[in-house]
Amino acid sequence: MINVVIADDHPIVRAGLKQIITEEADISVVGEASNGIELLNLVRHHDYDVVLLDLSMPGMDGLDVLKQLKIEKPHLPVVILTIHPESQYALRIIKAGASGYLTKASADEELIRAIRKVHRGGKYINPSLAEKIAFALDEDASRLPHETLSDREYQVLCLIGSGKTVSQVAESLALSVKTVSTYRARILEKMHMQNNAELIYYAVQNGLVE
Repeated sequence: MINVVIADDHPIVRAGLKQIITEEADISVVGEASNGIELLNLVRHHDYDVVLLDLSMPGMDGLDVLKQLKIEKPHLPVVILTIHPESQYALRIIKAGASGYLTKASADEELIRAIRKVHRGGKYINPSLAEKIAFALDEDASRLPHETLSDREYQVLCLIGSGKTVSQVAESLALSVKTVSTYRARILEKMHMQNNAELIYYAVQNGLVE
């Protein structure tokens, strides 16, 4: 039996994932968490075979939770579930240690295959993402400006690129306005830009926002 724990802040999403999983005789949902802190506490006190982790959660977001899980439970497979298209976060997520990356739109068709594959020690990524990763590993000097950013800076860039104000970004990431402003200043400096309008234009042109 493959014992799975689900972390997602939406009860309806958790219920939907459980419904898909319970139709399989060899997989069982034995834990649920509504945020990153709850998940880390569960993992510290119970043994699981696979983690299904939402990327966007209040407080401690999925990327930070993933990094902490890789420190505390380096061999525990984590499949990231997200509404974000692969072009936005997939490469960073895989590099951070995830065993798989699924958009929620594709979960119905791919979830069970992903769970079984990562449980066997494999990685679950679709062919288009595998190609992007292969190219990314070959590239060094010719990186795009946004690829030089830290993970947190990249998150802030994507949110600003989607039209959010600094205050809205701070609320989304559970950070202070001052901290987000510091990240914004670093992003502008690293990308040699002057204002939000340039960031928004860049994000749109490079497919970083939906």
